[in-house]
Amino acid sequence: MKKSFQTVSLFQRVLPLSLLFLLPSLAQAHPGMPGHTHGFENGLLHPLTGLDHICAMVAVGLWAAQRGGRALWLVPATFVSVMILGGVLGMGAAQIPFVEQGIAASVLVLGIFIAAAVRLPLAASMAIVALFALFHGYAHGAEMPATASGLNYGIGFIAATASLHLCGIGLGVAAQRFASAQFIRYLGGAIAACGIYLCCAL
Repeated sequence: MKKSFQTVSLFQRVLPLSLLFLLPSLAQAHPGMPGHTHGFENGLLHPLTGLDHICAMVAVGLWAAQRGGRALWLVPATFVSVMILGGVLGMGAAQIPFVEQGIAASVLVLGIFIAAAVRLPLAASMAIVALFALFHGYAHGAEMPATASGLNYGIGFIAATASLHLCGIGLGVAAQRFASAQFIRYLGGAIAACGIYLCCAL
């Protein structure tokens, strides 16, 4: 039992530091996906190609799991719903200012909230992720390749986003049940560090 506890404790300390070493290779927020021409494939892969999208979407799931209750499904559902709206605006070439700054800020703020175990009213939590989702959705929509089908592309990035949310929820629930709630806060710290990096890289 003692050895197992030491292993978990070591893992909690090493994982956030390991994530920091991955930053240089993932620094490009939107590197593009040359060679992929199908709408669904582009939509599915795009959220998985940038550190900003991965961190923010996993963070939404982690924060929802950390808060628990109805937030477990309402917070991610809000993100996906507003992200769709942002995607439509991006495809339609609408102008939304400070998109890249908003995306980087989403990683930083959500990471801080998780690391500090911030518990806001449910409505406030939903409003915050909705704002961030608008930026992420707009970026997805604006970067849709001209050759891609809008509907198929949208289905792809919705599926990828929901999967990343589920990963965050799964990590959060598992940590609370089998390891330690503190582990979620370590992950939040690592996400916040990524957010700082992204803000500095703008």
